[in-house]
Amino acid sequence: MLQFIRDGESVLVRLTGELDHCCCQQVRRELDALIAQPGVKTLILDFSALQFMDSSGIGVMLGRYRLMRDKGGAMAVIHMNPLVTRIFRMAGLDRVIRNMDASPKGQNRKMPQEVPSR
Repeated sequence: MLQFIRDGESVLVRLTGELDHCCCQQVRRELDALIAQPGVKTLILDFSALQFMDSSGIGVMLGRYRLMRDKGGAMAVIHMNPLVTRIFRMAGLDRVIRNMDASPKGQNRKMPQEVPSR
């Protein structure tokens, strides 16, 4: 479900499939472990391969945003499909979590080829 790469203070994570009640606890644990690594200041979630997100996924997003904020870091998202974008906006997450696709700099950020999680 997760692929990630760390680049200095940033962690880029690609989520695949669905972010729903069935997998949220595992995703939460894996993201929390990445956030807890020393020196992580930016968490970027790549949703290019995410097909669906429910209210449990919204909770995961909001909780990771708070963790990053509390440690003085930042969180952003990239490559959301229209359905996930709609859910993201309806939940009001667009008011607190930056969508890097909205800026020209963010559009050039790509996930490296198949980097498996631990």
